Amino acid sequence: MDAVDEVKSRLSIEDVISEYVSLKRAGRNWRGLSPFTSEKTPSFMVSPEKQIWHDFSSGKGGNMFSFVMEAEGLDFKGALELLARKAGVDLDQYRTTGRRSGPDKERLHELLELAARFYQTQFSKHQPALRYVLQKRQFTKGTALAWRLGYSPNTGTALIKFAKGKGFTEDEIKQAGLSALMYRGGLQDMFRGRLMIPLMDPQGRVIGFTARLLEDDHPNAPKYINTPQTVLYDKSRHIYGLHLAKETIRKEQFVVLVEGNLDVISSYQAGVRQTVATAGTALTEPQLKALSRFTGDIRLGFDADKAGLAATERAILIASRVKVNLSIIDVPSGKDPDELIRRDPKLWSEAVSQHQYALDWLMARYQNTLKLNTAQGKREFSDVLLPVVRSLSDPVERDHYLSAIAQIIDVSKEALEQKFQKTPGTTSDQRRRRVKVPAQTIDRVLVENRKAQDGFMSLMFMRPTLREFLELVTPDMLYSDQARQLLQFLKENPEFRGQAEKTGQLQPVAEYSKIVALLYEELYQGLELNELHYEAARLQARLIEQFIKTKKAELALALEDADEASTQTLLEQAKRYDALLNKVKGGTHAQG
Repeated sequence: MDAVDEVKSRLSIEDVISEYVSLKRAGRNWRGLSPFTSEKTPSFMVSPEKQIWHDFSSGKGGNMFSFVMEAEGLDFKGALELLARKAGVDLDQYRTTGRRSGPDKERLHELLELAARFYQTQFSKHQPALRYVLQKRQFTKGTALAWRLGYSPNTGTALIKFAKGKGFTEDEIKQAGLSALMYRGGLQDMFRGRLMIPLMDPQGRVIGFTARLLEDDHPNAPKYINTPQTVLYDKSRHIYGLHLAKETIRKEQFVVLVEGNLDVISSYQAGVRQTVATAGTALTEPQLKALSRFTGDIRLGFDADKAGLAATERAILIASRVKVNLSIIDVPSGKDPDELIRRDPKLWSEAVSQHQYALDWLMARYQNTLKLNTAQGKREFSDVLLPVVRSLSDPVERDHYLSAIAQIIDVSKEALEQKFQKTPGTTSDQRRRRVKVPAQTIDRVLVENRKAQDGFMSLMFMRPTLREFLELVTPDMLYSDQARQLLQFLKENPEFRGQAEKTGQLQPVAEYSKIVALLYEELYQGLELNELHYEAARLQARLIEQFIKTKKAELALALEDADEASTQTLLEQAKRYDALLNKVKGGTHAQG
């Protein structure tokens, strides 16, 4: 991982851009007014999932670095330094030459993958572990394989010896969080005699482990042990199960968030596969922001014990800062999702579908726990709820809850609003920085031409059946290098539909490919094929007409000083342009 990737992994593009642009959620994306033009209808889009932005009014787009370059008037180096400071990334460690300044992350990934396979092999041979997983937990063999469950031998140094035999050093084993110091010196395995649950990053690479006691017969031993903080594993940012849940999250457009790893696995087996967990740590803002890249609908299913209820309350406040739609799944008192699923998987599915909006849940909870007929109870009720209400961006929703709270505690709305005005809340809108737009006037013709280019390329990229329109378009008719490269790729691979063996060739234009995919979602998703066909013809005609208009203007200038032979050549060229123009207009009219 280089410095750029490190910064991207720590920062969310919507958080970076929201310092400059007021954003509101629009499905999976965020929308706001363009900071580069004076528009009244929001056309500036940010895609957390694709980690890109696109301004429909100016035709500009890119990643978080390109936005900061535009907004702050910086070059790439300056934007990287600014964002690295914000992310807490030390760029010096990436500037060393000739030697590494830290652990080799790729080596550690290889070591952790090796450890996961080692633990899986041990699991297949260890009858108590198999009984615990297959009988007590009622997981199927397929589920155990999907989540790569394993077992760590209780011999003290089994993994260390195995890893050393594969060429890894004691330092690497320690850096991966797989060993611990013994009382008498020397190293021993970090995990011994436990069920091993690999922790994966969103791409499915092993970054650490959670280890659980097989039987609760050691009262002084912790039930769970996690990998300590390493260069690969940060418990405050890790989301357990995201690698297997993300596709279902995209499809179902909501995510279920639970407390424990085994809750996730049970939910997966029960068919609710968009389930993830905080796994051994309280919910953090970075975790919620990471989930918001996939969906704004987050359903919380924490345990119904005292600790779970307290964690749910903290999550509501975090969600109000992150601007996601948080709702609460009603888990029966004293139960956790895993217990509910083992009793009847349908009960869990029903609970997930009958979620309650977080603020309504919070109001109901405190109505049942506070004495609202006393001044103290009314004060405490409003103390808890007003900061959450203040975080609501919609004024109608905010007014609704102020009226509801006033009615519940039997005070005038005017009195409650006085307290509300003094209640601290997020002030990011007030602190928003101005975008440093260059003074030059925007070339509207060029902007419209670039819009036509990007719209045309989005149709060509996303709809292979429309690629007949590529035939007459040449690279010199386009306005950016990335568009030209993508055009060339599609001409050479007309049947391309995202095949894995071809995606490597798209790497130079990966960012532009994401932008045109976002454009397609926003402009053309849901249109009938004949409408898309007409639009492709219209955009093709515009690109070619603009190209010919420019070329004929150049020919007119050249004719002024041309001799007889050159004049004939230039006139023939003009005729070829006219023929091309007639061909395009004929095709467009036929579609019309």
